[in-house]
Amino acid sequence: MNKSEKILRALIPQVALKYGCNPNQKPASILMDEGRALPFEVLNGTPGYINFCDALNAWQLVKELRAALNLPAATSFKHVSPAGAAVAMPLDDTLKQVYECDTDDLSPLAVAYVRARGADPMCSFGDFIALSDPCDESTARVIGGAVSDGVIAPGYEPQALEILRKKKGGAYPVLRINPDYEPPDIEYKDVFGVTLAQRRNDVAISRSLLSHIVTKNQALPESAIIDLITTTIAVKYTQSNSVGYGLGGQVIGLGAGQQSRVDCVKLAGRKVETWWLRRHPKVLGLKFKPEVKRQERINARVRYIEGDMTGPEKRAWLESVVADPGPLSLDDKAQWMATLKGVSLSSDAFFPFRDNIDQAARRGVQYIVVTGGSTRDDEVIAAADEYGMVMAFSGVRLFHH
Repeated sequence: MNKSEKILRALIPQVALKYGCNPNQKPASILMDEGRALPFEVLNGTPGYINFCDALNAWQLVKELRAALNLPAATSFKHVSPAGAAVAMPLDDTLKQVYECDTDDLSPLAVAYVRARGADPMCSFGDFIALSDPCDESTARVIGGAVSDGVIAPGYEPQALEILRKKKGGAYPVLRINPDYEPPDIEYKDVFGVTLAQRRNDVAISRSLLSHIVTKNQALPESAIIDLITTTIAVKYTQSNSVGYGLGGQVIGLGAGQQSRVDCVKLAGRKVETWWLRRHPKVLGLKFKPEVKRQERINARVRYIEGDMTGPEKRAWLESVVADPGPLSLDDKAQWMATLKGVSLSSDAFFPFRDNIDQAARRGVQYIVVTGGSTRDDEVIAAADEYGMVMAFSGVRLFHH
């Protein structure tokens, strides 16, 4: 009997799954150590392997956000990384328009999910949702209008559960997590028949990680502390390498799974640019034909921002709007991006070169937290000082694989 067989024999099958990551990967199931109960209950639908990967990672993120900031939190997960994450901070009128939030009657938890979903709505299409607090009717109504693959929360109001059970023709996955569940200290992963073991990453993200400020500018306002903690917890549960930008209590751009750190900064930065340009008067002023659905409007606005539409794509765009608004020029974009200020950035490891700082500065970054420990820390600090940034070294690496 090999090591994998010994471990499997010590585990008890709990839930049979249709298949694993792909349809050819059968059998698939959820196993638990003997004597340990599952920490969740399936209230509706039949979640799959990837759903559970998203749900269990996403729940850890919002639980930690709730504990760190004492605010309701939500995240929108896709393929084991967050597309967005946020805490309940008020929405201004412009963001309500950008996120197509057509009601003021939102609970704090609903606002957190509107922010998490709205940051990158194309990536959040078909997301798995995690909520830090019991799902109320207000939040369920928001979820009910979104294309989503499931939700996990510590509980559900009866009216909320009724709304969610109607999604996907009654097949929408709804999971109730035990909020008091604590996993074992050691976690295992099987790769190519080899079992790896490690202590789970139970480092607590708190304000103390921001105490070692290394730049000349030491002024760290409360709003930036909230944004830095939010983005840091988000990157903790994002496939590495990872970098996140935050503003207003939400992530506004995430770069995940890149081999080069500066590529993470650029990828996340492009998402930040799209997020900010969605506020541009030309974008907000686009008029769509009545039959154009919400997701189609979202996609059309992003196509308009990105420009360079030719052939069938341009025809589809023109058919969705009432009138051709003309292009959003490079000068329009540059002038608008210059108005973005006060952005926070968190990295799951140190910055090896100053190019990361230069890229961040182009997206309005004023506050940064990184691990520190590079041989070029002095060069990186000097670059941050050139831009008048505030940068803290946390001393904590947050790789996630």
